[in-house]
Amino acid sequence: MIKNHNTEYTLNIGGRLLSLSEPVVMGILNCTPDSFYRGSRTQTEKEIAMRANRIVEEGGKIIDVGAFSTRPGAAQVSEAEEMERMRRALATIRGQQADAIISIDTFRHSVAKMAVDEFGACIINDVSGGNPQGSFGSERSAADFHDNNIPGDDNGGINCAPVLDEGWRGGMPYILMSSCGSLEDTMKFFALRIRQLRARGQRDIILDPGFGFGKTMGQNFDTLQRMDLLGEFGLPVLAGISRKTMIWRTLGITPDEALNGTSVLNAIALAKGASILRVHDVKEAVEAVTLVSKLR
Repeated sequence: MIKNHNTEYTLNIGGRLLSLSEPVVMGILNCTPDSFYRGSRTQTEKEIAMRANRIVEEGGKIIDVGAFSTRPGAAQVSEAEEMERMRRALATIRGQQADAIISIDTFRHSVAKMAVDEFGACIINDVSGGNPQGSFGSERSAADFHDNNIPGDDNGGINCAPVLDEGWRGGMPYILMSSCGSLEDTMKFFALRIRQLRARGQRDIILDPGFGFGKTMGQNFDTLQRMDLLGEFGLPVLAGISRKTMIWRTLGITPDEALNGTSVLNAIALAKGASILRVHDVKEAVEAVTLVSKLR
């Protein structure tokens, strides 16, 4: 039996409430030249506009904009370059979809602040995985956790989310991602960070277990298998599985061929309590939500 985990969840989006009584789809828009899935790369204004419009037309409720590729081995991008890419993309998106709910995929405070102040970004998607240097999916993030060397652990959480500043008072939803390996360590990490964020006044927190970040293939699948345990926190959960290594490497295919596998695992994530699906293929994810919702 599939339970409805989402009944009481809402997000405050600039004074408007976004209901998660049924799961919603977040469409990925990468203004980068090197994201792992080439179908998500948008660089020209025309490409960005087309992608933003397509996400909305296909039923996506949130546009997640990234200007720094987090794929393994990706080239490091300077703060200035990320800022320039993000500003150009957001200007184009706002010109096409003035009322869109925009999420900012970054680990840098300056980029997030610019997006909020200049373009009314609505959600901060912190992809640092607990590492203020943005060491995505690296052993360093996990090692910091195991050594109890998590920023903010001894000072009331002041630095618990470096993408935010010390004056942050929880004015918009915040996506907390883990790059811990096992689900047990992920839950310990979340317990600590949630406590710290609450102490700072953060209201809306979304949990992202971080598929593909700091995890072995086995740990990715184990996290998905037991993802319903995250419901113990009483917070919405985001599943970002779309076309990732756990799919295409397992099947011996490429990211370009991983749509069917993505749909299968998205359906499982919904059954395990996901409130948000972060995807490249919006139409197919919306269909998955519709079908799985019929089983509740």
